[in-house]
Amino acid sequence: MAEGSFQGPPNVNMGTMRNHLRTFTLLAVLTALFVGAGYMVGGPTGMLIALLFAGAMNLVSYWNADRIVLSMYRAVEVDASHPEPLIRNYVADVLELAGRANIPAPRVYVIDQDQPNAFATGRDPQHAAVAATRGLLSMLDRREIRGVMAHELAHVKNRDTLTMTITATIAGAIGALANFAFFFGGRDEAGRPTGLIGAIVIAVIGPIAAGLVQMAISRGREYEADRAGAEISGDPQALASALQKIEAYAKGGYFNPDAERNPATAHMFIINPLAGGKGDSLFSTHPATHNRVEALLGMTGQVRGPARGTAVPITRARRTGPWS
Repeated sequence: MAEGSFQGPPNVNMGTMRNHLRTFTLLAVLTALFVGAGYMVGGPTGMLIALLFAGAMNLVSYWNADRIVLSMYRAVEVDASHPEPLIRNYVADVLELAGRANIPAPRVYVIDQDQPNAFATGRDPQHAAVAATRGLLSMLDRREIRGVMAHELAHVKNRDTLTMTITATIAGAIGALANFAFFFGGRDEAGRPTGLIGAIVIAVIGPIAAGLVQMAISRGREYEADRAGAEISGDPQALASALQKIEAYAKGGYFNPDAERNPATAHMFIINPLAGGKGDSLFSTHPATHNRVEALLGMTGQVRGPARGTAVPITRARRTGPWS
């Protein structure tokens, strides 16, 4: 194990296993929904057509996800030679945390938005990018920023982009089948028409059920990224504090117009950037912040502190400014 990397204690690792099992179970449920709807709408052939259609669309998105989303938010790539000390420290911390996570150094971006937030993108750890808003860099202290970026690097290490792409592919296929049922009617597995009622049920219930499972998977991946990010940084309290601040600022009227124009990207951010976004309901992409904070504080004392040589010493001292 490389110097500065972390392996959680048994109870933390058991929590990780439970989160992975929950994700796999939900994916199985989503797949079962797809198979059932496919047979009812168009039999094996209709199911295959819907899967290929959704897969093609999401494959394009998967391979180009980083370029697409970074362009949406007009993110600017930065490096260690940036003239602003705040940005240089941010870059240095991301690179140091990536080393602790045993993943390749990602590209680092800044988004010119006042709302404090951050996300990770890229199809795998070798093609990853992380981005933070200027609001996050100015409103949080350095220890909290490290906690946030460790969370984003955990998404990269866990290949959550791949997980959510698979999820979106299956959910999209169910949506395509639902549209087919709405316009042409459904059929059972013997090829007999299901009738108007059956078609309406497929068209309405199918996408809703798929969406609920998709959102539940997204919430589960956020909990897992919180846990893994705390292991990477060695400081669960810093991430807990950052989550509370980000939510407070978001509720305080810091608006993200790019996110409002592109609500489909909301699940990528560490905190829901949309106005009025809530957590841990059936229709939410993010867990409730107080539940995430409670889980993180429960890790206190279970995760070892940072290894010698960490760029920023972790301290419980109260800070008076972003980089003091």
